[in-house]
Amino acid sequence: MKEKKVKEAVALTYRAHEHEAPVVIAKGKGKVAENLIAVAKEHHIPIQEDPSLVQLLSEIEVNEAIPEQLYQVVAELFAFVYQMDRKLAKKK
Repeated sequence: MKEKKVKEAVALTYRAHEHEAPVVIAKGKGKVAENLIAVAKEHHIPIQEDPSLVQLLSEIEVNEAIPEQLYQVVAELFAFVYQMDRKLAKKK
């Protein structure tokens, strides 16, 4: 029987005037991850599913900036989010 994988989620924020790099603001597994995803959907926050990235980001403490090694991949993630925001704004 196939084992069901426990869902994981990590939430990031980036405010250039406050942070030098994106910061982990929440993370969790199982029910906590499901709640994070539900809140993101409720607030129309785009979700990017990337298990490898989630695994790396989950090693970072909450309120800690991401390490320099992840800048490129997280920049691509934020570019995706900004594109989604623009598309949603055009529909309204």
